[in-house]
Amino acid sequence: MKKIFLIRHAKSSWKEPYLSDFDRPLNKRGKTDAPFMGELLAQKKILPDLILSSPAKRAIRTAEEIAKKINYNLSAIKADERIYEASRNELLKVLREIEKDVDVIFLVGHNPGLTFFANFLSGSEIENIPTCGIVEFNFKGSDWEDLDIDSCSLVSFEYPKKYLSKNQ
Repeated sequence: MKKIFLIRHAKSSWKEPYLSDFDRPLNKRGKTDAPFMGELLAQKKILPDLILSSPAKRAIRTAEEIAKKINYNLSAIKADERIYEASRNELLKVLREIEKDVDVIFLVGHNPGLTFFANFLSGSEIENIPTCGIVEFNFKGSDWEDLDIDSCSLVSFEYPKKYLSKNQ
């Protein structure tokens, strides 16, 4: 069975207002939340065949921190410019291009596109994927080209505040 994990980047820093949105790093909480969520995935023994990430600094760093915890090769993370500020339709296009032999994918990106995409895939009613939130889906098809509206079922929705209330 094919699986999709939509992962919103961890909390970013606004300390340097002159930085472009694209170049914003993770803040202290983000640097804590990303490894924590990676550890949660490791405990569930979830290992992707592919990690696709927005190339924005905060997204790549989130992908790297999660990858470290699940023992995924950091050099195998693929950055795709189309994921940065992507609409749900652009995210759909990106995933439809995935090779058929890939069964488990992590897509690390941004809101609001990620939340709209999650609801599109499964008909779920997620109001907001919070920073470092992870939404897991089972894809009903066998070829990523067949990904479409309501083609997935929601399996889980995890986010740091469920576990780390002391950090919030």
